Amino acid sequence: MMQTLSVGASLIGHPLDPPQMARFEQYMRILLEWNERFNLTSITSPREIETRHFLDSLSVVLALEHEPVVLRHSRLLDIGSGAGFPGIPLKIAIPELEVYLLEATGKKVDFLRHITHVLGLSGIVVIHGRAEELGHQATLRETFDVVVSRAVAPLATLVELGLPFVRRDGLFIAMKKGDTSTELDHATTAVSLLGGHLQERIDVDLPGLPGNHHLICIRKTGPTPARFPRRPGMPARNPL
Repeated sequence: MMQTLSVGASLIGHPLDPPQMARFEQYMRILLEWNERFNLTSITSPREIETRHFLDSLSVVLALEHEPVVLRHSRLLDIGSGAGFPGIPLKIAIPELEVYLLEATGKKVDFLRHITHVLGLSGIVVIHGRAEELGHQATLRETFDVVVSRAVAPLATLVELGLPFVRRDGLFIAMKKGDTSTELDHATTAVSLLGGHLQERIDVDLPGLPGNHHLICIRKTGPTPARFPRRPGMPARNPL
């Protein structure tokens, strides 16, 4: 029984019912099984998976409190989803979300397709590819209400990868740890150039999580210039 997850979900306003809790338990079990063969996550303690993966993923809800459209049939894109974080926990907690999981690594894509099938999740799509390329596809570009990324990269890099997918007035959320003040300063040019506006930084305070977790929320206020994102690797090697 994942008591910390249950308490934390209630604190953020999305209490989990028994079927949802059962899905999280099944998710953890299968993740650990696959992780014995593939390096999906360095976090292998059940307690830490509960807090640092599941509850941390659900903390995104704190940024959506004033986004009532998200509680209906909104489109959410998780860039660099890895083993499904934060997209799959958000889908379990808010079934109405239409969730897309974008991942470039083949073995992780295989896991995402397997776990979403086994969990019986509908309205969730796994996309194999790179954000730098898919951000130029008309069917994906500027079509998402919310784009979120927990990937480890400078904020300026994440903004270039994420904002092209966000519709006008939509929200990009970067999940960060530690002192973000320098990153925010360095990302100011990128945010403005790509059609965004820094809305707020939410400090996450939930049981079992360190006090250094933050949600950087960027509102899409204008179109992203067609030349962005740049070719694969450029946003990481040479942030704006």
